[in-house]
This record gives sequence, structure tokens and C-alpha cells, in this order.
Amino acid sequence: MATNLESSFHLSQLARPLLVRAGGGSIINMSSIGGSIGFVGSTVYAITKGAMNQLTRSLATEWAPDKIRVNGVAPGFITTDMIKDMDTEYLEQEHSKTPLRRSGKPAEIASAVAFLCMPAA
Repeated sequence: MATNLESSFHLSQLARPLLVRAGGGSIINMSSIGGSIGFVGSTVYAITKGAMNQLTRSLATEWAPDKIRVNGVAPGFITTDMIKDMDTEYLEQEHSKTPLRRSGKPAEIASAVAFLCMPAA
């Protein structure tokens, strides 16, 4: 809870006065597909990511008048240490459900986050 949810809440609260003073800005929360879809053995993780999704929606609504944009990025399976020990058959099954039929790459997520940080986003 502390890592996935509470830290996002507290850091957002700390950032808000700075962003207001700057005339606006952007907060990006890193969520996961696990916040929307259940996976075996990931109950607590899913709870924290689902709550983060709601935190993101609520802050986006509350802080929009101050020109603060709050967005979330919720990737599926990404090629990181988190999935390196995952059962290959299970991972292939999950890949079959995605349009690209593969795990995402960290650079792809970084590009999405970089875009959301831009004023034009």
C-alpha cells in the first residue's frame, strides 16, 4: 500500500503548491492493467493499482481548475524484472490477448509518459 498508493498520494500533495505557483503542470501516476483486471496471486497489488486509478481520476477532476493535469499510465506486461520469472506458457497466453502479441518495452512506456508531461498533452 505504501509504495503503490500512499507514496503517489503524498507526493502529489507535496507537488500541488509548487505546480499551482508555476501556473500548472502535470502529474503522472504509474498504474497497471492489474488495477482493472484480476490476476491470480496479485490481490493486494491489484487493490493498490485500482485505488491509484481512482486517485488519478479524483485529482484530475479536483485540480484541473489550477491547470494541473493528472494522468495515469496503466501498462500490461512489460519486459522488466517483474515478469522475467513468469511461466512462459502463461506469458504466451497473455501475449495472445494483445494486439502486438508481445510484452511492451520500457522505452514505449517512457515515450507515453514523456508525451503526457508536455503542455500539449
